[in-house]
Amino acid sequence: MNSPVSPVSPVSPVTIIGAGLGGLTLARVLHVHGIEATVYEAESSPSARTQGGLLDIHDYNGQLALQDADLMDEFHAIILAGRQALRVLDPDGTVTLDKPDDGTGGRPEVPRGDLRQVLLDSLPAETVRWGHKVSGVRALGEGRHEVTFADGGTITTNLLVGADGAWSRVRPLLTDAIPEYVGKSVVETYLFEADTRHPAAAKAVGGGMMVAPSPGKEIFAHREKGDTLHAYVGLPVPQDWFDANAIDFTDAAAPATLARIAQEFDGWAPELTALIGESDTTPVLRSLHALPSGLRWERKPGVTLLGDAAHLAAPNGEGANLAMLDGAELAKAIAAHPDDIETALAAYERDMFPRGAEVVTFDGEEAHGTGSSSGPGSPDDPAQALLDLFTAPDRTP
Repeated sequence: MNSPVSPVSPVSPVTIIGAGLGGLTLARVLHVHGIEATVYEAESSPSARTQGGLLDIHDYNGQLALQDADLMDEFHAIILAGRQALRVLDPDGTVTLDKPDDGTGGRPEVPRGDLRQVLLDSLPAETVRWGHKVSGVRALGEGRHEVTFADGGTITTNLLVGADGAWSRVRPLLTDAIPEYVGKSVVETYLFEADTRHPAAAKAVGGGMMVAPSPGKEIFAHREKGDTLHAYVGLPVPQDWFDANAIDFTDAAAPATLARIAQEFDGWAPELTALIGESDTTPVLRSLHALPSGLRWERKPGVTLLGDAAHLAAPNGEGANLAMLDGAELAKAIAAHPDDIETALAAYERDMFPRGAEVVTFDGEEAHGTGSSSGPGSPDDPAQALLDLFTAPDRTP
């Protein structure tokens, strides 16, 4: 990890809302170019919230961003060996694909929290201002904006970047678009000490990722650090289905809730339904939302978006990677045009819009069974779609 090599730009400091992977990558690549940034984050500290499970960081987008951030050594140090292994199972437990991790794949797995910490550690002290929840943003004219925080404090900035995710407070400055429910929800579970306490489920998952698809619903699972299994149970239901069925996601109701969710997979192999019924944690409900595909907006001075704030999609294996690439590309555009920020933002958005709308080639709508066609690769044949996706040659930049 090298020190910045360029002089501080007159656009400094760049104001970034959100200390997720995209916002932190933006701050880091700006720092590499000698440009000051301040990141405002609603969470009270880096450890205020669990940062999720594993991420596969792709050699055609996320790793390119880490190269721009001069953090490839640190990235390689947190890779979990063997986790690119993949198994695809039919609902009856039949293994239709068992692909080992031979170390040559372009999608190594890392813990999201560890990757975030790498980015945080690469920034100067005080770059991230924790406990700053945005309550409002308004344009002041001539490219300046005022940001108001929940504690009543305010700042003004010449360059505002919304890296604040699905429910961005910055997005309304640029578009009226809001995320809409995609018709599917995911229930998350964890099984600890799986090799000894949950051996059947551990064997089904194997050493990396396991996918068990059927039309409209599926069970995904990762082997995380040690022998922890992290499962994602996808259900194609209306958003109010859980309330209508009195499904309670509180700690006290966990056993009954897990049993009720498992009923939706009646007839599936027990080693698969064990990923639901044997959870060692209270299940967590995630309702999936997306912005309109191909969303664009008219260029407005002094503000832009990146990551989910700009192009939120249902989980497709690309979200974190695209957010990081957005951050790196925006930083490079600013560094290339330090005296003309509008030229920088226009250049960034010109490339970001099609990138965010690009059809995903890895566990996207075909893998999740949310497409609308029929035949191979459609929701009528999700297992074959997954086999086609996962056995295809790796994508190149």
